[in-house]
Amino acid sequence: MSLELSKKAADVKPSSTLAITAKAKELKAQGKDVVGFGAGEPDFNTPENICDAAIEAIKSGFTKYTPASGTNELKEAISKKFKQFNHLDYAPDQIVISNGGKHSLTNIFTALINPGDEVIIPAPFWLSYPEIVKLAGGVPVFVKTTKEQGYKLTAEELKAAITDKTKALILNTPNNPTGMIYTEAELRAIADVVVANDFYVVADEMYENLVYDGEEHVSIASFGKEIYDRTITCSGVAKSYAMTGWRIGYTGSSKEIAKMMGSVQSHQTSNPNSIAQKAAEEALNGPQDSVKAMHAEFDKRRRYMYERICQMPYLTTVKPMGAFYEFIDASAVLDKCYKGEKIGTMTRMAEILIEDYNTAVVPCADFGFEDHMRLSYATSIELIEKGLDRIESFLKELQ
Repeated sequence: MSLELSKKAADVKPSSTLAITAKAKELKAQGKDVVGFGAGEPDFNTPENICDAAIEAIKSGFTKYTPASGTNELKEAISKKFKQFNHLDYAPDQIVISNGGKHSLTNIFTALINPGDEVIIPAPFWLSYPEIVKLAGGVPVFVKTTKEQGYKLTAEELKAAITDKTKALILNTPNNPTGMIYTEAELRAIADVVVANDFYVVADEMYENLVYDGEEHVSIASFGKEIYDRTITCSGVAKSYAMTGWRIGYTGSSKEIAKMMGSVQSHQTSNPNSIAQKAAEEALNGPQDSVKAMHAEFDKRRRYMYERICQMPYLTTVKPMGAFYEFIDASAVLDKCYKGEKIGTMTRMAEILIEDYNTAVVPCADFGFEDHMRLSYATSIELIEKGLDRIESFLKELQ
Protein backbone atom coordinates (compact mmCIF):
# COMPACT_ATOMS: atom_id res chain seq x y z
CA MET A 1 0.00 0.00 0.00
CA SER A 2 1.19 3.53 -0.80
CA LEU A 3 -1.33 5.50 1.25
CA GLU A 4 0.40 8.25 3.22
CA LEU A 5 0.01 8.26 6.99
CA SER A 6 -0.42 11.34 9.17
CA LYS A 7 2.52 13.75 8.94
CA LYS A 8 1.49 15.20 12.30
CA ALA A 9 1.69 11.82 14.01
CA ALA A 10 4.94 10.94 12.22
CA ASP A 11 6.51 14.14 13.58
CA VAL A 12 5.90 13.09 17.19
CA LYS A 13 8.88 11.62 19.05
CA PRO A 14 8.22 8.72 21.44
CA SER A 15 8.86 9.37 25.13
CA SER A 16 12.50 8.65 25.92
CA THR A 17 11.78 8.45 29.66
CA LEU A 18 9.27 5.65 29.11
CA ALA A 19 11.72 3.93 26.73
CA ILE A 20 14.49 4.04 29.37
CA THR A 21 12.10 2.73 32.02
CA ALA A 22 10.96 -0.09 29.72
CA LYS A 23 14.59 -1.05 29.04
CA ALA A 24 15.34 -1.15 32.78
CA LYS A 25 12.27 -3.35 33.40
CA GLU A 26 13.31 -5.67 30.57
CA LEU A 27 16.78 -6.14 32.07
CA LYS A 28 15.26 -6.72 35.53
CA ALA A 29 13.03 -9.41 34.03
CA GLN A 30 16.20 -11.08 32.72
CA GLY A 31 17.49 -11.23 36.29
CA LYS A 32 19.82 -8.22 36.09
CA ASP A 33 20.29 -6.13 39.23
CA VAL A 34 19.22 -2.85 37.62
CA VAL A 35 18.83 0.47 39.43
CA GLY A 36 16.35 2.69 37.59
CA PHE A 37 16.55 6.47 37.93
CA GLY A 38 14.11 6.84 35.04
CA ALA A 39 10.40 7.58 35.15
CA GLY A 40 8.92 10.00 37.64
CA GLU A 41 6.85 7.52 39.58
CA PRO A 42 6.73 7.30 43.39
CA ASP A 43 7.84 3.89 44.64
CA PHE A 44 5.19 4.00 47.38
CA ASN A 45 1.93 2.08 47.18
CA THR A 46 -1.25 4.12 46.84
CA PRO A 47 -2.41 4.86 50.43
CA GLU A 48 -4.81 2.28 51.86
CA ASN A 49 -7.73 4.65 52.47
CA ILE A 50 -7.69 5.60 48.78
CA CYS A 51 -7.63 1.97 47.67
CA ASP A 52 -10.49 1.19 50.06
CA ALA A 53 -12.57 3.97 48.49
CA ALA A 54 -12.02 2.43 45.06
CA ILE A 55 -12.97 -1.05 46.28
CA GLU A 56 -16.15 0.35 47.84
CA ALA A 57 -16.96 2.12 44.55
CA ILE A 58 -16.73 -1.21 42.70
CA LYS A 59 -18.79 -3.07 45.30
CA SER A 60 -21.51 -0.41 45.30
CA GLY A 61 -21.79 -0.52 41.51
CA PHE A 62 -20.17 2.85 40.78
CA THR A 63 -18.92 1.48 37.46
CA LYS A 64 -21.05 3.35 34.94
CA TYR A 65 -20.48 6.48 32.86
CA THR A 66 -20.13 9.72 34.78
CA PRO A 67 -20.49 13.23 33.31
CA ALA A 68 -17.81 13.68 30.64
CA SER A 69 -15.85 16.31 32.57
CA GLY A 70 -16.06 14.41 35.87
CA THR A 71 -18.36 13.90 38.82
CA ASN A 72 -19.66 16.91 40.71
CA GLU A 73 -18.45 15.35 44.00
CA LEU A 74 -14.85 15.24 42.79
CA LYS A 75 -15.14 18.72 41.30
CA GLU A 76 -16.34 19.98 44.70
CA ALA A 77 -13.31 18.34 46.36
CA ILE A 78 -10.96 19.91 43.80
CA SER A 79 -12.66 23.31 44.19
CA LYS A 80 -12.11 23.11 47.95
CA LYS A 81 -8.47 22.09 47.46
CA PHE A 82 -7.87 24.97 45.01
CA LYS A 83 -9.30 27.40 47.59
CA GLN A 84 -7.39 26.12 50.62
CA PHE A 85 -4.05 25.18 49.05
CA ASN A 86 -3.67 27.39 45.97
CA HIS A 87 -5.76 30.39 47.15
CA LEU A 88 -7.75 30.16 43.93
CA ASP A 89 -11.51 30.35 43.41
CA TYR A 90 -12.54 27.81 40.78
CA ALA A 91 -16.20 26.79 40.92
CA PRO A 92 -17.09 23.22 39.89
CA ASP A 93 -18.15 24.42 36.42
CA GLN A 94 -14.62 25.81 35.91
CA ILE A 95 -13.04 22.40 36.58
CA VAL A 96 -12.43 19.60 34.08
CA ILE A 97 -11.29 16.20 35.34
CA SER A 98 -9.26 14.22 32.81
CA ASN A 99 -7.44 10.94 32.30
CA GLY A 100 -4.18 12.27 33.78
CA GLY A 101 -1.92 15.31 33.41
CA LYS A 102 -1.03 14.66 29.76
CA HIS A 103 -4.71 14.44 28.91
CA SER A 104 -5.37 17.77 30.66
CA LEU A 105 -2.65 19.40 28.55
CA THR A 106 -4.09 17.83 25.40
CA ASN A 107 -7.51 19.26 26.29
CA ILE A 108 -6.01 22.69 26.98
CA PHE A 109 -4.08 23.03 23.73
CA THR A 110 -6.94 21.60 21.68
CA ALA A 111 -9.12 24.35 23.17
CA LEU A 112 -6.56 27.17 22.81
CA ILE A 113 -4.59 26.57 19.64
CA ASN A 114 -5.31 27.56 16.07
CA PRO A 115 -2.85 26.41 13.36
CA GLY A 116 0.41 28.33 13.62
CA ASP A 117 -0.17 29.72 17.13
CA GLU A 118 3.06 29.84 19.15
CA VAL A 119 3.53 28.43 22.65
CA ILE A 120 6.58 29.59 24.61
CA ILE A 121 8.29 26.71 26.42
CA PRO A 122 11.24 27.44 28.76
CA ALA A 123 14.03 24.88 28.41
CA PRO A 124 14.72 22.54 30.08
CA PHE A 125 11.15 21.30 29.74
CA TRP A 126 9.16 18.12 30.29
CA LEU A 127 9.59 16.30 27.01
CA SER A 128 5.85 15.89 26.33
CA TYR A 129 5.10 19.63 26.16
CA PRO A 130 6.30 20.31 22.60
CA GLU A 131 4.80 17.09 21.26
CA ILE A 132 1.36 17.90 22.71
CA VAL A 133 1.56 21.46 21.32
CA LYS A 134 2.49 20.15 17.85
CA LEU A 135 -0.34 17.61 17.87
CA ALA A 136 -2.75 20.50 18.54
CA GLY A 137 -1.38 22.39 15.51
CA GLY A 138 0.75 24.81 17.51
CA VAL A 139 4.40 25.84 17.19
CA PRO A 140 6.70 25.33 20.20
CA VAL A 141 9.03 28.29 20.81
CA PHE A 142 11.91 27.32 23.10
CA VAL A 143 13.69 29.74 25.41
CA LYS A 144 16.87 28.19 26.80
CA THR A 145 17.61 29.13 30.40
CA THR A 146 20.94 28.82 32.21
CA LYS A 147 22.26 27.01 35.25
CA GLU A 148 23.33 30.37 36.69
CA GLN A 149 19.68 31.50 36.83
CA GLY A 150 18.55 28.18 38.28
CA TYR A 151 17.22 27.02 34.90
CA LYS A 152 14.31 29.45 35.30
CA LEU A 153 12.75 31.81 32.74
CA THR A 154 13.10 35.52 33.47
CA ALA A 155 10.54 38.18 32.61
CA GLU A 156 13.06 39.76 30.22
CA GLU A 157 13.60 36.48 28.36
CA LEU A 158 9.84 36.01 28.12
CA LYS A 159 9.41 39.51 26.63
CA ALA A 160 12.06 38.80 24.02
CA ALA A 161 10.30 35.61 22.86
CA ILE A 162 6.88 37.18 22.30
CA THR A 163 5.59 37.61 18.74
CA ASP A 164 2.23 38.47 17.24
CA LYS A 165 1.56 34.71 17.10
CA THR A 166 2.16 34.04 20.81
CA LYS A 167 -0.86 32.29 22.30
CA ALA A 168 0.47 30.81 25.56
CA LEU A 169 3.37 30.19 27.92
CA ILE A 170 3.89 26.86 29.67
CA LEU A 171 5.06 27.47 33.23
CA ASN A 172 6.01 24.38 35.25
CA THR A 173 6.70 24.85 38.95
CA PRO A 174 7.95 22.79 40.75
CA ASN A 175 9.80 21.88 37.59
CA ASN A 176 10.43 18.62 35.78
CA PRO A 177 13.33 17.95 35.07
CA THR A 178 15.17 20.51 37.24
CA GLY A 179 13.33 20.33 40.56
CA MET A 180 13.46 24.14 40.75
CA ILE A 181 10.60 26.33 41.97
CA TYR A 182 9.68 29.86 40.94
CA THR A 183 9.52 32.41 43.75
CA GLU A 184 6.57 34.74 44.20
CA ALA A 185 8.64 37.68 42.92
CA GLU A 186 9.68 35.75 39.80
CA LEU A 187 6.08 34.71 39.13
CA ARG A 188 4.76 38.26 39.61
CA ALA A 189 7.27 39.60 37.08
CA ILE A 190 6.22 36.94 34.56
CA ALA A 191 2.52 37.62 35.27
CA ASP A 192 3.03 41.33 34.50
CA VAL A 193 4.48 40.44 31.07
CA VAL A 194 1.64 38.00 30.34
CA VAL A 195 -1.06 40.54 31.22
CA ALA A 196 0.63 43.40 29.32
CA ASN A 197 0.91 41.25 26.18
CA ASP A 198 -2.41 39.42 26.58
CA PHE A 199 -1.75 35.71 26.18
CA TYR A 200 -2.42 32.59 28.26
CA VAL A 201 -0.37 30.83 30.94
CA VAL A 202 -0.64 27.06 31.18
CA ALA A 203 0.46 26.59 34.78
CA ASP A 204 1.52 22.98 35.29
CA GLU A 205 1.59 22.51 39.07
CA MET A 206 1.55 18.71 39.19
CA TYR A 207 4.33 18.61 41.84
CA GLU A 208 2.80 21.35 44.03
CA ASN A 209 2.84 19.23 47.22
CA LEU A 210 6.53 18.38 46.82
CA VAL A 211 8.33 21.58 47.90
CA TYR A 212 11.22 21.52 50.36
CA ASP A 213 13.36 23.55 52.78
CA GLY A 214 10.40 25.45 54.20
CA GLU A 215 9.47 27.00 50.84
CA GLU A 216 5.81 27.29 49.81
CA HIS A 217 4.18 26.59 46.48
CA VAL A 218 2.78 29.71 44.79
CA SER A 219 0.16 29.62 42.02
CA ILE A 220 0.59 32.37 39.41
CA ALA A 221 -3.19 32.67 38.97
CA SER A 222 -3.52 33.84 42.60
CA PHE A 223 -2.15 37.37 41.89
CA GLY A 224 -5.39 38.99 40.76
CA LYS A 225 -8.18 38.92 38.21
CA GLU A 226 -6.13 39.83 35.13
CA ILE A 227 -3.66 36.95 35.42
CA TYR A 228 -6.35 34.61 36.81
CA ASP A 229 -8.46 35.14 33.68
CA ARG A 230 -5.47 34.26 31.48
CA THR A 231 -4.33 31.15 33.39
CA ILE A 232 -5.27 27.49 33.09
CA THR A 233 -4.05 25.79 36.28
CA CYS A 234 -3.21 22.08 35.96
CA SER A 235 -2.64 19.45 38.61
CA GLY A 236 -3.55 15.89 39.51
CA VAL A 237 -3.22 13.12 42.07
CA ALA A 238 -0.46 11.04 40.44
CA LYS A 239 2.66 12.39 42.13
CA SER A 240 1.38 13.57 45.52
CA TYR A 241 -0.70 10.48 46.29
CA ALA A 242 1.31 7.76 44.47
CA MET A 243 -1.57 7.32 42.01
CA THR A 244 0.27 7.34 38.67
CA GLY A 245 -1.68 4.41 37.23
CA TRP A 246 -5.09 5.71 38.29
CA ARG A 247 -4.95 8.45 35.60
CA ILE A 248 -6.70 11.44 37.12
CA GLY A 249 -5.67 14.98 36.24
CA TYR A 250 -7.64 18.20 36.50
CA THR A 251 -7.68 21.84 35.44
CA GLY A 252 -9.12 25.10 36.70
CA SER A 253 -9.86 27.78 34.09
CA SER A 254 -12.47 30.25 32.89
CA LYS A 255 -15.94 28.80 32.38
CA GLU A 256 -15.60 29.34 28.63
CA ILE A 257 -12.39 27.32 28.33
CA ALA A 258 -13.65 24.64 30.74
CA LYS A 259 -16.80 24.22 28.63
CA MET A 260 -14.72 23.84 25.46
CA MET A 261 -12.39 21.30 27.08
CA GLY A 262 -15.34 19.34 28.42
CA SER A 263 -16.88 19.22 24.95
CA VAL A 264 -13.62 18.02 23.39
CA GLN A 265 -13.19 15.37 26.07
CA SER A 266 -16.78 14.15 25.63
CA HIS A 267 -15.94 13.12 22.07
CA GLN A 268 -12.36 11.93 22.55
CA THR A 269 -12.53 9.82 25.72
CA SER A 270 -15.92 10.25 27.41
CA ASN A 271 -15.46 10.46 31.18
CA PRO A 272 -12.41 9.71 33.34
CA ASN A 273 -12.52 6.30 35.04
CA SER A 274 -15.43 6.29 37.48
CA ILE A 275 -13.63 4.22 40.13
CA ALA A 276 -10.48 6.34 39.96
CA GLN A 277 -12.63 9.45 40.47
CA LYS A 278 -13.98 8.02 43.73
CA ALA A 279 -10.39 7.21 44.78
CA ALA A 280 -9.27 10.77 43.93
CA GLU A 281 -12.16 12.18 45.95
CA GLU A 282 -10.91 10.26 48.98
CA ALA A 283 -7.31 11.35 48.27
CA LEU A 284 -8.28 15.03 48.43
CA ASN A 285 -10.90 14.84 51.20
CA GLY A 286 -9.35 12.13 53.37
CA PRO A 287 -6.43 12.18 55.84
CA GLN A 288 -3.19 13.64 54.45
CA ASP A 289 -0.76 11.75 56.73
CA SER A 290 0.55 9.63 53.86
CA VAL A 291 1.34 12.73 51.79
CA LYS A 292 3.42 14.13 54.66
CA ALA A 293 5.22 10.81 55.14
CA MET A 294 6.08 10.53 51.43
CA HIS A 295 7.21 14.17 51.40
CA ALA A 296 9.57 13.55 54.31
CA GLU A 297 11.07 10.50 52.60
CA PHE A 298 11.52 12.33 49.28
CA ASP A 299 13.26 15.15 51.14
CA LYS A 300 15.66 12.71 52.80
CA ARG A 301 16.51 11.15 49.42
CA ARG A 302 16.88 14.58 47.80
CA ARG A 303 19.45 15.73 50.33
CA TYR A 304 21.41 12.48 50.06
CA MET A 305 21.47 12.49 46.25
CA TYR A 306 22.44 16.14 45.99
CA GLU A 307 25.30 15.80 48.47
CA ARG A 308 26.65 12.66 46.75
CA ILE A 309 26.58 14.20 43.28
CA CYS A 310 28.32 17.36 44.48
CA GLN A 311 31.24 15.16 45.55
CA MET A 312 31.58 13.36 42.19
CA PRO A 313 34.10 14.34 39.50
CA TYR A 314 32.89 15.87 36.21
CA LEU A 315 29.29 16.39 37.36
CA THR A 316 27.66 19.62 38.55
CA THR A 317 24.11 20.27 39.71
CA VAL A 318 21.82 22.84 41.32
CA LYS A 319 20.05 21.85 44.54
CA PRO A 320 16.46 20.89 43.67
CA MET A 321 13.76 22.62 45.72
CA GLY A 322 10.75 20.62 44.57
CA ALA A 323 9.44 17.52 42.72
CA PHE A 324 11.72 14.42 42.88
CA TYR A 325 14.40 15.00 40.26
CA GLU A 326 18.07 15.94 40.16
CA PHE A 327 19.13 17.71 36.93
CA ILE A 328 22.82 17.12 36.30
CA ASP A 329 25.27 18.87 33.98
CA ALA A 330 27.45 16.07 32.55
CA SER A 331 29.10 18.16 29.81
CA ALA A 332 32.58 17.52 31.28
CA VAL A 333 32.05 13.77 30.86
CA LEU A 334 31.36 13.94 27.13
CA ASP A 335 34.95 14.86 26.20
CA LYS A 336 36.32 11.96 28.22
CA CYS A 337 37.15 8.46 26.97
CA TYR A 338 35.77 5.17 28.26
CA LYS A 339 37.62 2.00 27.28
CA GLY A 340 39.52 3.96 24.64
CA GLU A 341 36.43 5.47 23.04
CA LYS A 342 35.31 9.10 23.36
CA ILE A 343 31.89 9.25 24.97
CA GLY A 344 30.68 12.19 22.87
CA THR A 345 26.97 12.25 23.71
CA MET A 346 24.73 11.94 26.73
CA THR A 347 22.85 9.16 24.95
CA ARG A 348 26.08 7.15 24.71
CA MET A 349 26.83 7.78 28.38
CA ALA A 350 23.35 6.49 29.29
CA GLU A 351 23.95 3.40 27.15
CA ILE A 352 27.24 2.66 28.92
CA LEU A 353 25.64 3.09 32.34
CA ILE A 354 22.78 0.69 31.63
CA GLU A 355 24.86 -1.88 29.69
CA ASP A 356 28.00 -1.96 31.84
CA TYR A 357 26.76 -0.68 35.21
CA ASN A 358 23.07 -1.80 35.28
CA THR A 359 22.00 1.78 36.02
CA ALA A 360 19.30 3.61 34.07
CA VAL A 361 19.48 7.42 33.78
CA VAL A 362 17.52 9.77 31.52
CA PRO A 363 19.57 11.70 28.92
CA CYS A 364 17.98 15.12 28.50
CA ALA A 365 18.31 15.98 24.81
CA ASP A 366 14.52 15.58 24.58
CA PHE A 367 14.21 18.00 27.51
CA GLY A 368 16.15 20.68 25.61
CA PHE A 369 19.60 20.10 27.20
CA GLU A 370 21.80 17.66 25.29
CA ASP A 371 24.63 17.55 27.85
CA HIS A 372 22.49 16.97 30.95
CA MET A 373 20.84 13.96 32.56
CA ARG A 374 17.95 13.56 34.96
CA LEU A 375 17.93 11.25 37.95
CA SER A 376 14.66 10.56 39.76
CA TYR A 377 14.86 10.00 43.51
CA ALA A 378 11.41 8.40 43.56
CA THR A 379 13.08 5.17 44.58
CA SER A 380 14.43 3.79 47.87
CA ILE A 381 17.48 5.28 49.58
CA GLU A 382 19.19 1.86 49.33
CA LEU A 383 18.74 1.79 45.55
CA ILE A 384 19.80 5.44 45.24
CA GLU A 385 22.99 4.65 47.17
CA LYS A 386 23.70 1.59 45.00
CA GLY A 387 23.03 3.45 41.75
CA LEU A 388 25.18 6.44 42.71
CA ASP A 389 28.01 4.09 43.70
CA ARG A 390 27.85 2.65 40.19
CA ILE A 391 27.83 6.06 38.52
CA GLU A 392 30.82 7.05 40.63
CA SER A 393 32.66 3.85 39.59
CA PHE A 394 31.99 4.71 35.95
CA LEU A 395 33.32 8.26 36.39
CA LYS A 396 36.54 6.92 37.94
CA GLU A 397 37.13 4.79 34.82
CA LEU A 398 37.19 7.83 32.53
CA GLN A 399 40.39 9.10 30.94
